[in-house]
Amino acid sequence: MTKKVIFVDVDGTLVNDDGLVPDSARTAITKARDNGHQVYLCTGRSKPELYESILSIGFDGIIGAGGGYVEVDEKIIYHKKVADEDVVHMVDFFNEKQLDFYLESNGGLFASQNLEAHLDKLIYGDVENDPIAREKKVNNPHPFMESLTYGETNLYRTDVNKACFLENKAVPFEEIKNEFSGKFEVMHCTVPIFGDDSGELMVPNIHKATAIELLLKHIGRNKKDTIGIGDGMNDAEMLTYCETGIAMGNAKEALKLLANEVTASVDEDGLYASFEKHGLL
Repeated sequence: MTKKVIFVDVDGTLVNDDGLVPDSARTAITKARDNGHQVYLCTGRSKPELYESILSIGFDGIIGAGGGYVEVDEKIIYHKKVADEDVVHMVDFFNEKQLDFYLESNGGLFASQNLEAHLDKLIYGDVENDPIAREKKVNNPHPFMESLTYGETNLYRTDVNKACFLENKAVPFEEIKNEFSGKFEVMHCTVPIFGDDSGELMVPNIHKATAIELLLKHIGRNKKDTIGIGDGMNDAEMLTYCETGIAMGNAKEALKLLANEVTASVDEDGLYASFEKHGLL
């Protein structure tokens, strides 16, 4: 059997809504690699959001920032950053419209002024007045909250991969999309608690498939040996580009229509089931 090159999304595919990797998924990836297949992370997350709980599984490389960053065997082979003037435009617009956001770079995740309070509410509850919420924050902090850098006075950074904003019901998603038309690809976010009208601003014409193509060329492998597995619409290009595109059971319905097949959900060991079905274990 030809050895496969497998691309695995993170949120909703490798990790569940609580940010946990099911044991079965960890086992599947380890076994597949032991059998000589290559497994790459292929995620919208930037490097600082790839915690030890994820990286400790072991991967052959990383496609991060939705395709803007490619690393193979710990060597960076591609990194596309947002133009400085576009960062200024974005920061000014978000502040003016009171949208809470964070900038993603390989050096860290940089939070806007009110982001921490907004996320506290979404993740823990009323931290100010509810002792249970406060206790949760202190004793069981969410790894994402710990990965953010707060209190930066200057967000006009020169090392930005992409940005994420949380929903503000007063600012329609379409308005944000129109504001950045031609400058950014504005996509809905794949993290449910951020709200339906939350989103990501990506460098245009970059997506997971452009990065996969580049990576395959670098390692000298063929597209016909590829498998892609994901759950969100930022996985659409990956699933249609790869020879076999697999949607998780918890995937967006529109993604399931594009996929070659649908497996079980992340919490029902969908990743393991798909690896088993394709003889990777």
